[in-house]
Amino acid sequence: MLDIFRGLKSLIKISHIHIDSAVFRLHYSLTVILLIAFSLIVTTRQYVGNPIDCIHSKDLPEDVLNTYCWIHSTYTITAAYRKREGLEVPFPGVDNSKSYSETERKEYKYYQWVCFMLFLQAILFYTPRWLWKGWEGGKIHALMMDLDIGLCSEVEKKQKKKMLLDYLWENLRFHNWWAYRYYLCEVLALLNVIGQMFLMNRFFDGAFLTFGIDVLRFLESDQEDRVDPMIYVFPRMTKCTFYKYGVSGEVERHDAVCILPLNVVNEKIYVFLWFWFLFLGVLSFFTVLYRILIIFSPRTRVYLLRMRFRLVRRDAVETIVRRSKVGDWFLLYMLGENLDTVIYRDVMHELANKLASRHHHGVKGELQEA
Repeated sequence: MLDIFRGLKSLIKISHIHIDSAVFRLHYSLTVILLIAFSLIVTTRQYVGNPIDCIHSKDLPEDVLNTYCWIHSTYTITAAYRKREGLEVPFPGVDNSKSYSETERKEYKYYQWVCFMLFLQAILFYTPRWLWKGWEGGKIHALMMDLDIGLCSEVEKKQKKKMLLDYLWENLRFHNWWAYRYYLCEVLALLNVIGQMFLMNRFFDGAFLTFGIDVLRFLESDQEDRVDPMIYVFPRMTKCTFYKYGVSGEVERHDAVCILPLNVVNEKIYVFLWFWFLFLGVLSFFTVLYRILIIFSPRTRVYLLRMRFRLVRRDAVETIVRRSKVGDWFLLYMLGENLDTVIYRDVMHELANKLASRHHHGVKGELQEA
């Protein structure tokens, strides 16, 4: 298993070039790694040891019964969860099925699909990143020109700064569509988290949306009155019905009690995922609100640039924000995250001077015409 987890190192590639926000990186880096790791854990537990062990009679082969119950699902009796363990029932949810109707059975069919579901979730979490990486097209890396280090010669540094400034000057006010596509990816990340909560709720037959809240309530409730929601969603002991022909040719029914050790792992994984997805969803929701504020409030854009890059003069930031669009602001903010701070300051000051000079000449020309 250690060799498998060492393979995850290839997924953990910390890039020194930032083309997105820290919250967005949580979606496609940490969350994807966690989901793939959980998928590998469940996969190894399924194929190393027995994922299910059923108590059976002597005339039934052990492997046949275990395989049948694993493939064709097991069940519990919902009314038996309230009965006293050790007195009325051997385990919560396990009771004589003949005493109950078919509607009181809760079937469990998900466990062989958990590893695939976790891997699918990892793919869905990486999808917004894949879209943005394609749309971004390496623009930030191309504009950096190794100016993040700042150790090149003065001649080379001056030439690269001029090339960067020329690009910003010639393409000012043409970056809105580029930035909006990134904002769309952040919205997709938020929708993905919300959608995955409902996806898992459907996967677990409507028992996942309130799963974390139910676990907290269970921990705070009285021991005599509580029903463990983790056992209800991920039972450790279930029942299985197996039919076969007897010696006389009649169909015989065999009831087996099955232990599912894999569910001890599953319950911990999904309790963690419930709280992690809730945390990610809240962060992503506020990130989307933050983007909306940035789009409609130039004053906020000035404030954020001033707070993040204190070497740049306030008047330079105000000039740039006033004479550019939100897409230009996003590009400049991302460049500031990657460039050497002194080089970034020089570029911003020169860009502000050019913008102020153009505005001054424009006003002067209008006055002369008048």
